[in-house]
Amino acid sequence: MGRDTAGRNDRPRLGRRSFLKTASVSAAGGAVAVAGCLSRGRKPGTVVMTAASDIAGIMHSDGDSPSIQQALWDAGLDEDIRVEVQTVVSNSAQRMQTAQSALQAGRAPPDIHMMDSGWTVPFILREQTVNLTDRFPDDVLEYVNGNYLEAILETARHPQTGNLHALPLFPDLGFTLYRKDLIEDAGYDTSGWGTDPPRWKEFAEAVSDARDQAGLDYGFTTQAAAYEGLSCCTFNEVMTSWGGAYFGGANNLFTAGDRPITVDGDRIIDAIRMMRSFIEGEEQNTLEGYAQICPSAIVQWTEQQSLNPFAGGNAVSNRNWSYAIAATGTEAAFGENLGVMTRPYAVTRQEAEYADAGGTAAALGGWNLAVSPFSNRQEEALQVLEAFANEDVMLTVFELGGFLPPNLDLVAEADPSDVGPVARYADVVQSASENAIPRPATDLWPEQSALIFQAVNAAYRGAQAPEAAMNDLEQELEQSESEVQTNGN
Repeated sequence: MGRDTAGRNDRPRLGRRSFLKTASVSAAGGAVAVAGCLSRGRKPGTVVMTAASDIAGIMHSDGDSPSIQQALWDAGLDEDIRVEVQTVVSNSAQRMQTAQSALQAGRAPPDIHMMDSGWTVPFILREQTVNLTDRFPDDVLEYVNGNYLEAILETARHPQTGNLHALPLFPDLGFTLYRKDLIEDAGYDTSGWGTDPPRWKEFAEAVSDARDQAGLDYGFTTQAAAYEGLSCCTFNEVMTSWGGAYFGGANNLFTAGDRPITVDGDRIIDAIRMMRSFIEGEEQNTLEGYAQICPSAIVQWTEQQSLNPFAGGNAVSNRNWSYAIAATGTEAAFGENLGVMTRPYAVTRQEAEYADAGGTAAALGGWNLAVSPFSNRQEEALQVLEAFANEDVMLTVFELGGFLPPNLDLVAEADPSDVGPVARYADVVQSASENAIPRPATDLWPEQSALIFQAVNAAYRGAQAPEAAMNDLEQELEQSESEVQTNGN
């Protein structure tokens, strides 16, 4: 395809500053294109890709700043191929609807759709993505399948054939950030927490004591609003750390219609009761022995809202994604006083009833790139995806945007002075990847996710008792699954 795919495994992987400085010298300036303006009169070689502003802002550069576009060219992409970004909203559900509208109508551009790892599979099953296994060179496929995080690859493959239909752009993993200095000043040893988190009860006690001693308003902040992030990620982590599962364990994550519904199990009820204790203290439908550490406002908070108190020095701990490490781990923020781990846990893997449940957990997030089958520039789009599979490109995206590379080995090999504080926690990133919990990314997930986050949020708020909320949810999910069997899908 006219590009150099060599050097993925044997090139030097450090010295990022010199690479980016070289790249920036010839970086072409270019404004980010907006939705609706790209299909008329675009230049030959222009490939249109959807992305939110976080990616759009680093795709091109003005002057001598590095950019993803220049990194793609330096990785071997033909220089007459230029990526234009069709900006879309950051809300995942709305982005899914935008992609669905374009693909159902057979409309292109966009030539490349940036798809949430949680809803890529439905588009694959509807044959609305190009089969990369058939179109990628063998060396590219070998590198991707052999080096990318397996959990994110599973969200980009056809569930039945195993063929790759999208290229992971970046995975994301859930982390628990905490102030080591405050917790240790309160008398707790956090030296092993990074890769061996404490049990929930110990964590809550430590956070409560540190909050009180430091005179802060908040102990632990997290996301518990009624939105996708609750069902896919924060509750998924808490539930898993208690040994619970939506559909009877990890073996049932990618095939709907004939699987057990296990949301009304005792472990899940206890997980909700614990969160109620964190929010309300010793009130109705709580769990004895768990300190109150969360503000009641978390039932309305998403990522940035929960991060703000922690980043501002008014909370002991925060659950968030890798970007939060980049934001709070700098010397201008908390520096090495920032501790990072995966989730605390309530039961061990051995004590859990379901496969891959129990113990610490980190929700799997991230985004994939899929080529539209309706594009008349498929060859160019495929070249763009091949270039994204280059390690220098991954590291450029990591440095410029703070997004984890899909080959997580690069995190440990990168210099923190080049790519920022996340590299300082490479062992924690590795632990998170080993304990990654995907959401059930089937074609039913968008519908089922809404049912789950509404039920869990209601139980967190005390609007419904945990048992009643989960019993109702169990019936709703059973109905959803039975419709698949009835329709023969």
